[in-house]
Amino acid sequence: MPIIAIGLSHHTSPVEVREKFAFAESEIPAALEELRRRGLVSEGVIVSTCNRMELYAVSESADRKALEGIRNYVASTRGCADLVNGEMYVYSEPQSLEHLFKVACGMDSMLLGETEILGQLKRAYEIALQNKHTGGRLNKAFQRAFNVAKHIRTSTNIQRGSVSVASAAVELAEKIFSNLDQHHVMVIGAGETSEKTARALLSRGARSVIVSNRSHDRAVALAEELGGRAVSFENWACEFQNIDIVISSTSAPHYLLDRARVEPMMKARRNRPLLLIDIAVPRDIDPEVNFIESVYLYNIDDLKAIADNYMKQRQEELVKCEGYIREKAQALLEGFAAPVSFEPKLAGA
Repeated sequence: MPIIAIGLSHHTSPVEVREKFAFAESEIPAALEELRRRGLVSEGVIVSTCNRMELYAVSESADRKALEGIRNYVASTRGCADLVNGEMYVYSEPQSLEHLFKVACGMDSMLLGETEILGQLKRAYEIALQNKHTGGRLNKAFQRAFNVAKHIRTSTNIQRGSVSVASAAVELAEKIFSNLDQHHVMVIGAGETSEKTARALLSRGARSVIVSNRSHDRAVALAEELGGRAVSFENWACEFQNIDIVISSTSAPHYLLDRARVEPMMKARRNRPLLLIDIAVPRDIDPEVNFIESVYLYNIDDLKAIADNYMKQRQEELVKCEGYIREKAQALLEGFAAPVSFEPKLAGA
C-alpha cells in the first residue's frame, strides 16, 4: 500500500485559493475519519498552513481512479470541487516521500530553509496520531522526515543566514549593537516592508518602537499593532536623541535626512551608534550621511544584496540536500519491503 501526497501550496495556488482549502485543527480528525470510513485511505495526516494544504495518506491503490477519488473528496469538503484540476498536485512513491522530506526541511517553503514548517508538520502528525489515524507506514515516514530535517538543519547551510529584507536588517542591527534589548526603533512611513522590518527587530528583542507617518491615523494603527507609540510626522526628528534604529520608507520626492540635518542630531546623541535603514524608492536619506561618524546607512539594494547572497548559498546547498533526501526515501521504501516492529511516538517526544 503506497504513501501518497495530495495538496496545493504557494507554488501552485494564490492565497485566494489556499484559504478556501484551509482546515482548522478541530476539523482535521473528522475529515480523516471520513476519508477512512469511505475506504479512500487507511492512514492519513492533514497539514494545513497559510502556504499549503496537504494530505499524506496510505491508500490501497495509487491508480488514477483512486487518486482522483481522494482528491475530489478533499476538494468537495472545502466547497471547491471546481478548483481541483490544475490546482492540486498528486505524488506517489517515491516522490511522495521525497516531497514530505523536502517540506520538513523547509526546501519547499516560500522562504527557502525556514524552520516554522517543521513545527507545523509535527503538530499535524500529532493530531493524526492522537486520533489513531496513522499506522506503521505513516509513523515511519514522518519520524524519518523529522530525522532528515534535523540532519539537514545541522549539517548544511540551507537554514542559515538572512533570506529577506527584514531579516537582513535584523542581522545588520545585531552586528552593530550585539543585542537589541536596550535599543529603540523608529519607523518613518508605515509601508508593508517597514512594518515587517520593525516586527523582525521587535521579535529579536528591540525595546520599543515609535511610528510616524503622513497619515497620523495609520501611524496610530500600526503603533498599536506593534505595541509602540505614534508621533506626528512634523515632530519625528525630535525623537532622534533617544532612538537607535530608523526604518524609513516614505514616498517623499526629496531626502528627509541629509548630512546637514543629521550631524547636529548626532552631537545631541553624543555620537551613539545610529543605524539608518532606507527602504524607500526614491531614497529618503542622502548617501552622504554615511560619512558621519557612528552612522550606519543601508538602502534597499544593500539589504537585498545581503539577502541574495545568503539565498545563493542556500541554493548551492540544495543539490547536497536533495541527494540525501533521495537516499533516505529509497532506504525507507526498502524498509517497508521488510517490515520490522515500530513503536510510534509523538513528534515532540
